Order: sequence, then structure tokens, then C-alpha cells
Amino acid sequence: MATPNSVNTIDFGKAKQRLTPKVDPGLNNTLSDPQELWRRLSQRLHMTLEVDRVLETLFNELLPATKIDGIHYQHDAKQYELNIGKQATHSAGYRLVTSEDYLGEITFSRNKRFQEKELLLLESLLTTLLFPLKNALQYRDAIKAALEDPLTGAGNRIAMDNALHREIDLAHRYGQALGLLVIDLDRFKTINDNHGHIVGDQVLKDVVHTIQHCTRNTDMTFRYGGEEFVVLLSKTSLEAAKVITERIRHSVSEICCDGEGGVIHPTVSIGLTMLRFEDNQSTLFSRADKALYHAKNNGRNRVEVAEDLSSTKGTNCIG
Repeated sequence: MATPNSVNTIDFGKAKQRLTPKVDPGLNNTLSDPQELWRRLSQRLHMTLEVDRVLETLFNELLPATKIDGIHYQHDAKQYELNIGKQATHSAGYRLVTSEDYLGEITFSRNKRFQEKELLLLESLLTTLLFPLKNALQYRDAIKAALEDPLTGAGNRIAMDNALHREIDLAHRYGQALGLLVIDLDRFKTINDNHGHIVGDQVLKDVVHTIQHCTRNTDMTFRYGGEEFVVLLSKTSLEAAKVITERIRHSVSEICCDGEGGVIHPTVSIGLTMLRFEDNQSTLFSRADKALYHAKNNGRNRVEVAEDLSSTKGTNCIG
């Protein structure tokens, strides 16, 4: 049985799918049949392949039975964390494992101390989570792999097209600003030729890591081509976008990567533009790409802003 306010281990491979045969009416007079709750959970948890939906269903079903205030779930290896409800004073935490898999940690919390019968009920009901959570995590991995560049971890072209369509639609609908950066790694062929492709791959990974470090959690980075990247800056003004873009350029220039021919200091050229009322995906990207072309032609390792190159000065930009 769990110890309150500590992390305990539920080994699904060994756990018996036991049910509390009787629940003290004083704990919750709405729970007359814990076995029926177990059956209902077993059915409903299988109705989705999304991790957050699985855990939300668990929370909603457990709420009447245990009066929990919140659930915290995290899986460090998969860089996933979710909070449902609110954190409270008392908690019961579990590491979820099988003989083959680690499925993360889940913590239930509430302001009233958990009683022994309630903890037994939680442990019993947690056995219904095994296959739905495992399947949802595998599905999440598959989706992530389909939308992620395997070398750098940035989003791939499919992810970029999806995000660009979605973000443009949202920006038009709510009148929000949206910035687009097209970034090109300067003289990347020379890096590959002089230092080898393994070093070149490391430079690409370092550049993506630097870009992501310079942007916010709400911003999105994609690998568009071999050494070309795209960044979407949501809800960002032109002036703020300029600051972020220059920060990226400067930070990349400070990267030091050891190569066969000596230390490599990569640089990038960047084209920036802001979404306009008449824009679609093609026109927005084309304008940023033309700004990048100017940056490359004007000496590289620089930022060019489409709105500064245009006589309109971006007066019809959204936001």
C-alpha cells in the first residue's frame, strides 16, 4: 500500500487487479460499487490514444470516489509533464513500471489526508491504467517521430506545414501578430568538405539547440532543408521579433565546435517577415525567403527584415 506524501512503486507486472470489496460509506456515499467503477474505468480509458485525455478521464472518474484535487504526471525520459486540477497539501505518488517499461510517475493530491481504504482503492484502480497509458505513450512517440527531424529534433517539413497553416489561421481569426524567420547556415558545404559530415551534423544540432534556447516555449523551430531552418514567432510584434532574431544570429556566431581542421565558428543569415492581412502560407514564406536572399547577398551573418526592405514598411501587418 502507498505511503502518503511519498513516491511508491506500482509494478503492473506483479500487481493483482484487486478491488476494495467494501468502501466505508463515511468516506463517500456516492461510491456504492467500486467494482463498477473499475469496470467503467477499464472501458473509458481505452477510448483515446492521447496521454492527456487518458489522464483527464482518470481524474474525472476518480474525483467522486476519492475527492482528489489534482493529478500530476511526468515522464522525464519522454519530456512530458501534465497537471490536472490543482496541487494540494497531501499527496500519494506512484512510479508506474512493468518488467519491460517505465511508464512515468503519477501523484494524486488533495487537502484532506488520504485514508488507508482510499489508498487501497487508488492502487486497485491504477491497474486499469496500464494498457491505456502504455498505448498512449507509444502513440505519442509515433506521432512525434513522424513530425520530428531525427538528427536535430526540430520539427520536419510536415510539422512545419501543419503549424504554419494553423498559426496563420489563428492569427487572422484573432488579429494576432505572427513572425516568420527563414534561417540559413552560412557556407555549410565548406564545413562538410573540410571537417566531415559527422562534424557537420554536430554543427546542425548545435545550431538548432541555440535557436531553441533563444526562443520561447511557444515558438516553434523546424528544419526546412539540409541547412535551412524556419522559426514561427507567435503573438510577437515586429520589434520583439527583431530582438529575438538578432539574439539568434549573435548566439550562433558564438558556437565553438571542434573539427578536423580546427575550431568551427558557424554563422547564419536570417530573413524575417511579419504576417499581413492578405497573406497565405506561400506569400508569407516567400517574403521571408527573399529577405534571407538579401542577407546572403549582403555579406552573410546578418539579419534582413522584409518590412524594412519594403516601401510599405509593414503598415498592413497583423497585430
